[in-house]
Order: sequence, then structure tokens, then C-alpha cells
Amino acid sequence: MKYFIYLLLVLLFLLTGCGNNEEQPLSSLKEVTKQSWSDIEKSATGTTVRLYMWGGDEGINQYIDKWAIPHLKEKYNITLERVPMDTAQILQKLQTEKKANKQDGTIDLIWINGENFKNAKENGLLAGSFTDQLPNFKKFYDTDDPAFTIDFGTPVEGMEAPWGKVQFVFHYNSAKIEDPPSSFSELKGWIKKHPGKFTYPAAADFTGNAFLRHVLYAKADEPSDIYNSPLDEEAISDTAAKMWKYLNNIEPYLWRSGEHYPNSLTELDKLYSQGQVWMTMGYNEARAESLIAQGVFPETTKSFIMEPGSIGNTHFLSIPFNSSNIEGALTTINFMLSPEAQLAKYKPNYWGENTPISLDKLSKEMRKKFKAVDRGDSVLSQEKLEENFLPESEAAYVEWLEEQWFNEVVQQ
Repeated sequence: MKYFIYLLLVLLFLLTGCGNNEEQPLSSLKEVTKQSWSDIEKSATGTTVRLYMWGGDEGINQYIDKWAIPHLKEKYNITLERVPMDTAQILQKLQTEKKANKQDGTIDLIWINGENFKNAKENGLLAGSFTDQLPNFKKFYDTDDPAFTIDFGTPVEGMEAPWGKVQFVFHYNSAKIEDPPSSFSELKGWIKKHPGKFTYPAAADFTGNAFLRHVLYAKADEPSDIYNSPLDEEAISDTAAKMWKYLNNIEPYLWRSGEHYPNSLTELDKLYSQGQVWMTMGYNEARAESLIAQGVFPETTKSFIMEPGSIGNTHFLSIPFNSSNIEGALTTINFMLSPEAQLAKYKPNYWGENTPISLDKLSKEMRKKFKAVDRGDSVLSQEKLEENFLPESEAAYVEWLEEQWFNEVVQQ
């Protein structure tokens, strides 16, 4: 009898132990960040970090593949895997995993901002606040900068770390256009004078939607009437009416008479590279440099901005709610924010975009390296960009413009 009871107790102990192993949850972000930073880095050593991000720009992909991945491996022995996927699909994947209560997630790190960040935050798809734990963020960034604390009108609350900042510019072929337009009024005149040589992506495309926001800003009494205010359709009805009138007015003179709009910036860039249109556009004031170097864009490509200015924004890195490698994700983000990684990203041979880092917080030697970078002939001066910078509106404008553009322009 004693032997039977002993066996029963042993069996119960084994079953309890197995059950605990199977149900033991992964470490939460809050638990991980209680550790010292050195312990976090130590835990990240030898791990794999899966970075899910939009993969539609070859220069950006090369920066990750040819610079970030080998340097991260050399410095921390972290294997970074870049997984290309549109951000909306990334969020859909996370939403599916959340509904299935999948705690051991397939995504460790995501590139995100704007409407996608708002949706991720509101639906509980992010791990939580972490930026105040990042040594490089605290040391080299203006942590109170509104560009880092507000993302398209949504409070960041430390749930994403600033990776880069960009401004919207128009590109043109200076061999065909001597003086680009300086306002949307002049652009309308130019389009009518050169039918078929201009178009813009559909409103569902990020770049096309940004073009519409520029028109909206231009038609408002002041751009701040839009970017300082939550979306109120009734309050902006007069401004919106002027915008739709402008867009319908230029439509017959667009490429293919406005019967088809490019579905993406890639499609618009292709039209520009083929000479079918003489202008293209996009976020990242320096993005044309790598395309010129690759022979995609003509060497005579230059950039310009129009009144009332150029919308700019910050983009971020964040950690999903069910990342299975939080230590690796934190270490990778901290590395991506380092002066060395930002300098490599700033150079035009790969990505070439502007940096959110505070130059005045860098060492004298590193500051010299940043200032010595030649961003290229197609890039406007930093002074010109800063003088014309416009903040983003809240994220609700993006979806509203997408829906209304189809009703007010496409179906008219």
C-alpha cells in the first residue's frame, strides 16, 4: 500500500511538472525590462530576430541585407531575418495570432507608423512601452521631441522607437522641365500645358494618399487648420470641396486621361523611368539618388517642393505583443538607433534617408562624419527642407481620403 501511494505521488509530480513546462508563458516585456541592459544583451546573444517590414524599396532592402544584418551578427551574434510584407498584412497576421491566443509569435520586430501604429495600439497588438530602456535612445535622441511622442496624432507612449524621418518631395526630369511648379496652382497650369505627363498613385497607396493630403493642406486657409485638428468632416467641408474640384479639374489632363491611376509608387516610378510621365514623388527626400545610381532614374533627375510645404513624418520600430524574442528585439532596436547604424542609413549608397538622431548629442568626430556625407545632387538642402516642413495630420485623414477620393474623383 505504501509503495502504491509512493508511485501515485511520483506520477502526480511528473504530470504537474510536465503541465507547468507546457503552460509556462514567455517572458513579458515588463519582466524583461526589469533586467539590466547588459543582461538583456547577454540573453539576446546567439538568437534570431525576425523583422517584418515593407519590402518595396530596393535601397532599403540592401541597407538591411548588406549592412545591418552582417554588423548585427558581428557585434551581438544576432541573426536578423528580414521578412518582406505590407504593414497592413503584418497587422492582420498579428490579429489572427491574438485571436488564436498564440503567445509564441512568429514576428519579433515590425517597422511601423501612422495609421498602422494607431490600429496596432488600439487593438492590443504591441508589447508595450520600452523606449525609456534603450541606452542609445536616451543618449543620442531628443526624447521629448513631438515627432517621437506623437505619431499621426496618436500618442506613442514609448511603444515604438524612432528609426528614421522623411519628407515628401516631387522628382522631375530637369532635361525636360526647366522650372518646376512652385505651387499647386502652377502645377495645375503645367499639367494642362503638358497633358499626359503627370499622374499620382491611387489614394489607397501611401504615396498617393500623401499627395492628396498636400492638396488638402494647400486648399485650407492654413495647413495648421488640418494638421492641428482631429478629423471633422463638417468643419473641413469647404476645404474638401475645393480639393475635389482641383483633382477633378486636372483629371482629364493626367496620364491616360485619368482613366487609370498607378496602384503604387513602384508603378509611378516605372512610368517616370520610361519617360511616360515627367514627374514622380514620394517620401524620403533622398530616395532618387540610389535609383539614379542604378540607372533606373535619369541622371537629370532633381527634386522640388511646392507651397505650402512638404509633409514629413517619423517612422518607427516596435515589438509585437507576442514576440518570442523580446531581448533580441530590444537589442536590435537599440543597435538600429546607434550613431553607426544611423550614419550608414544616412549615406546615399543604400537608403539615404534623413536621421532622427540629435547631431548635437554626438561626439565631435561622429558629428563630422554626418556633416561630411554628400547626399547627392538630387537632394534639396537641409535648410530648404526644414523651412518647408509640415507635420502630418492625424491618422483618420488617411482612411477618409481613401474612401472619399474613390467617391469624389474615380466615380465622377
